[in-house]
Amino acid sequence: MDDPAERSASRDGSKKGAIAEIGTGLAFRNRVQHPSHRAAAAAISTSYGSRRPFSCALALVLACVTLVAGCAVEPERPARKVEIPVFPPPPEPARFIYERTLTSSADVLEDDASTLERIVTGAVRTGEGLDKPYGVAAYKGRIFVTDTVRRAVAVFDIPGKRFAWIGDDGPGALRLPLGIDVDGRGNVYVADGGTKRVVVFDEGGKYVREIAGADLFVRPSGLAVDGEGTRLYVVDTGGVDSEDHRVRVFELPSGRHLFDIGKRGSNPGEFNLPRDVAVAPNGRIYVVDGANFRVQVFDRDGKFIRVFGEVGRQSGQFARPKEIAIDNAGNAYIVDTAFGNFQIFDPEGRLLLDVGSRSNTAAPAKYMLPSGIAVDGDGRVYFVDQYFRKVDVFRPAQLGAADGYVAGRPHGNAAAAKGAADAASVRPGAR
Repeated sequence: MDDPAERSASRDGSKKGAIAEIGTGLAFRNRVQHPSHRAAAAAISTSYGSRRPFSCALALVLACVTLVAGCAVEPERPARKVEIPVFPPPPEPARFIYERTLTSSADVLEDDASTLERIVTGAVRTGEGLDKPYGVAAYKGRIFVTDTVRRAVAVFDIPGKRFAWIGDDGPGALRLPLGIDVDGRGNVYVADGGTKRVVVFDEGGKYVREIAGADLFVRPSGLAVDGEGTRLYVVDTGGVDSEDHRVRVFELPSGRHLFDIGKRGSNPGEFNLPRDVAVAPNGRIYVVDGANFRVQVFDRDGKFIRVFGEVGRQSGQFARPKEIAIDNAGNAYIVDTAFGNFQIFDPEGRLLLDVGSRSNTAAPAKYMLPSGIAVDGDGRVYFVDQYFRKVDVFRPAQLGAADGYVAGRPHGNAAAAKGAADAASVRPGAR
């Protein structure tokens, strides 16, 4: 062979031992990538070709020093700072804080693999994901999301660490689930635009009944149950060729049709492609009047009270209003698909705050095609984006992350009520 160390060993009659030593030196050199490490490896390998103990020891010492020096020059990279979106942004005091995103069952189920196992194997956690979410409702830590592609309702039980689908088969099978709401007993109401009916499930997800049908609806979309659970308000969006643009009111639990609110038009009390409805704590009815770019307010029996909003591209105006939710203080949270955000108005229709922005890149508080929205009893906001297939969760700044229904601590301390109240006190026009 051509290696000097091997030739030296052959002359001494120790060829076998020298070959073993050469293998050790070569293996060491092959493992080392840093230039200073390769120099040290060469020194070690050369020393094996010599039988002088002093030279060998000196080479080993120099190699160790070189290795340590080579390792020491690698700078430690600082961790990249992650910005948590807050609204309004600094320097204004934060009122809402981005908390988490729900996209699949993996976001609520307990992990069956340790962090170390994932690092070693490179495994990525997966789960049953949303395909095209639309509406959302919240009840005691459980988040219900309609999915128009899956033709079912996804249930994220955050405190219970469970996930399920309802309405995917049987007599309650859904075809085009859109608007959704939950009453005080946990019953789930879903507007099915495909079968033109309202489907009701109990707290456990079992089919209970249906309300109305194709004889009463043209295009049911949004719905809401009042606080007493005695009335159901269903938006019948109608269509371009239909005059049935209205809100249909039903008695609960009988399901009997009581009366209608509105007709097609642009005058006060009239609608043009209404999109959604919500009931305030005081019983007033808020209707998103989509193609009239406004929100109309009625009393419990359908008497017109006021209107707010207009078409435009500025805060407080609407470009493509979609769904609405009302918090415990009576503030209205209104989704605008064109803006990629939701705007918060006080009970009189004055702008308080807008949250989120439009983007073609998925990120917290960034949206391309937002649709549904809900506010739970703790003041947490659940905001759906169809394009990014997600539900973003925001909490009031004064509500602790470990407080409230989703944390398994319903009204765990006074912060829950205080957080919602503080969020409602944003100065008009604050961004």
